[in-house]
Amino acid sequence: MNRLLPLAALGLVVAAPAAAAQGDVLMRVRAILVAPNESSGGILPALPGEQVSVGNSFMPEVDFTYMATDNIGFELVLATTRHGLTGKTGTTGGIGKLGSTWVLPPTLTAQYHFMPSAKFRPYVGAGVNYTIFWNENASAGLETAVGPTNIHMDDSFGWAVQAGADIDLTPKIFLNLDIKYIDMSTNATLNTTAIGVQTVKVNINPIVAGIGLGFRF
Repeated sequence: MNRLLPLAALGLVVAAPAAAAQGDVLMRVRAILVAPNESSGGILPALPGEQVSVGNSFMPEVDFTYMATDNIGFELVLATTRHGLTGKTGTTGGIGKLGSTWVLPPTLTAQYHFMPSAKFRPYVGAGVNYTIFWNENASAGLETAVGPTNIHMDDSFGWAVQAGADIDLTPKIFLNLDIKYIDMSTNATLNTTAIGVQTVKVNINPIVAGIGLGFRF
């Protein structure tokens, strides 16, 4: 009988949930879809009736959460995605792809974890985002139409909200599902050869949906 006690205790340890607790660091590795919910102003001053669209992007992402208490954590998201810029109407719609940009949007959120000791642990969060646009490039089609073109996109500061859940797979590894909405906008400047300097304001406001694995340290 006594020999069975250590085995029973070992079974309890193996079955224990990967609960988040104060002082823990959670690392998640996700595959994410960044789907802009964009709206655009006109391309000014030459093409006031034409708009720009921002395409979806799939990329890997890494984030870290520090659990300040059993219920409250702070998450920092690190990822970069590449998006195409496309004309929607008129002349630019006929060109199609106008250019591309890489987007680096570090996002910090404060999270509330509802059931930190359960195997299914939902959470919600809210915080801030700073987006850096980098390596902007004009497309060959745009440069054929208006000559060599330089594109610059202003960085963006905004808010973010999220909801998600961690689901135990082992005591140290869990499945993560996460969705975010990020307030993001930019002013794009196109310095063209044929029609001079043009500007367009784009509200990007992406939904970021992710699935991946998490690890508790």
